Amino acid sequence: MDATDWRGVIPAITTPFDDALDVDTSALSDHVAWMIDSGCAGIVALGSLGEAPALTTDEKLAIVRLCVAATGGRAPVVAGVSAYTTPDAVQLARDLARAGARGLMVLPPYVYRGDRRETRTHLSAVLEATSLSCILYNNPIAYGTDITPEEIGELAARHPNLHAVKESSGDVRRVSGIQALVGDRLRILAGMDDAIVESVGVGAVGWIAGLVNAFPEESVRLLALALAGHRTEAAALYAWFLPLLRLDTVPKFVQHIKLVQQEVGRGHERVRPPRLALQGSERDETLRLIRHAVATRPR
Repeated sequence: MDATDWRGVIPAITTPFDDALDVDTSALSDHVAWMIDSGCAGIVALGSLGEAPALTTDEKLAIVRLCVAATGGRAPVVAGVSAYTTPDAVQLARDLARAGARGLMVLPPYVYRGDRRETRTHLSAVLEATSLSCILYNNPIAYGTDITPEEIGELAARHPNLHAVKESSGDVRRVSGIQALVGDRLRILAGMDDAIVESVGVGAVGWIAGLVNAFPEESVRLLALALAGHRTEAAALYAWFLPLLRLDTVPKFVQHIKLVQQEVGRGHERVRPPRLALQGSERDETLRLIRHAVATRPR
């Protein structure tokens, strides 16, 4: 995939940890290779699902270098850029570019919820920090800052290296709303797992996905069916997948998805504090859901 024409299934990968809660580099390398071998079009590292706020800067850079090596040049690596201050985000963007990232996923500042002027200034500074192709990440549910279609249009007009939007507002009308303003200037990527088919129906061409970490082949096939307009086949696969996909839309989505990975033999449920692995009835209910999905998995 050309690192300006973002499309296809692009996993927002989890970060595996060993018993000491250090980054498990061997597991990460294997996981990235598996994603690409399964037909994914790229890798997004250091996102929310990757527990980026729990990683040091040195760890972030090492993860990007490892992901680049693990892809073997077969697919681009996108690195998430999130920080509390604008100078920190700018410096991180530059460091990630030097580490080999071929794209950046740019988030608003976390903790502080700025107004429209403040948010635009922050995002513009990060977009201008490198020449890398950028994906803007809009997730008002998680981050409390809503980047409207009008604001996205303004940023696209100002920054030629902004090439896509990961749209995670939960309102699929945003996809068509953005396109009404920018046409095909930006690629729209679905950012919520349980809205992928609906998002494709109104113009999304890609999916930055979560459950793909455990079910890459099903994810790639679902997007392909939706894009090809094979509604009956897509609906059948989507119906099976939806209970799992909804695990991506709750506060403990990292714990849930890592537990799914563990159940299919492709990871471990370890997370870094303040997150803690699921336990008790919460874990039991999630395991029942996962095991039913595995038992009824389409062949």
